[in-house]
Amino acid sequence: MFKDMIALTKPGLLRLNVFAVAVGFWVASQWDIAWISLLMVVIGSTLVIASACVINNYWDRELDQKMERTKKRMDYINHLKPGFVLGYGLVLGVAGLAILFVLVNPLSGWMAMLGWFAYIVIYTMWLKRTSTWSTSLGGIAGAMPPVIGYTAVTNEIDAGAWLLFALLFLWQPPHFWSLGIRRVEEYRAAGFPLLPVVKGVKRTKLQMIPYVFLLIPAVFLLYYFDYVGLVFLIVSLISSLIWFVHTLGGLKTQDDEKWAKVNFLISVNYLMLLFILMVVNTTWS
Repeated sequence: MFKDMIALTKPGLLRLNVFAVAVGFWVASQWDIAWISLLMVVIGSTLVIASACVINNYWDRELDQKMERTKKRMDYINHLKPGFVLGYGLVLGVAGLAILFVLVNPLSGWMAMLGWFAYIVIYTMWLKRTSTWSTSLGGIAGAMPPVIGYTAVTNEIDAGAWLLFALLFLWQPPHFWSLGIRRVEEYRAAGFPLLPVVKGVKRTKLQMIPYVFLLIPAVFLLYYFDYVGLVFLIVSLISSLIWFVHTLGGLKTQDDEKWAKVNFLISVNYLMLLFILMVVNTTWS
């Protein structure tokens, strides 16, 4: 039972998002870390993000059976019963928001609530089933974790919050579309109106280009506004250019699956590298 409850929180996705919360907190703190506040925002955010993942699994339980990548999730839900899963998700969300609103600050709580709403209502319940815009607008939810951590320190939405949001918002569509290209037939069979299913692989490759390109000014502005140092700037610009060149190369490749697999791996390593560099090369207060 406990293993099923943990599995429904999507531990891999949860870890990445909670790390993003901690990175946002670290950047805003500029090495002057309030460790208790960091602990509280991590715990609160973990519970809210886990809540969103659990409720997403509950809502998508029938559609997930149609895809090899996700059909295992129905086993977890059946072991626990759907009604219990929904209640479990709601309890996690209420507990997480209570911690953020009461023990951190209201703004971080509102940011977490916005991310939760965007993921569950806008993405899961609405756009995922109806529109190719699901990936782009669903990115609002995925871009909120570093903003939660950042506002936990600053208690305001300033340039740093917007730049962290922009970085994650721009990163997500090309990351997810490369996965979608690899598994386009699975998504087609499941009935998801993902961009490569509806508009085709070539159109998807073209639409990835501006997102990856705009990461270049995003990382530069983090340096320009003195949130990160020169090491971050140099490595992030080089990494952004590598990803951008590879994305452009997708227009000429004959092996879409191989290209998409490499592009997906680049995107994963790109984000982890930038997060680590943000921590290591955060400017001092």
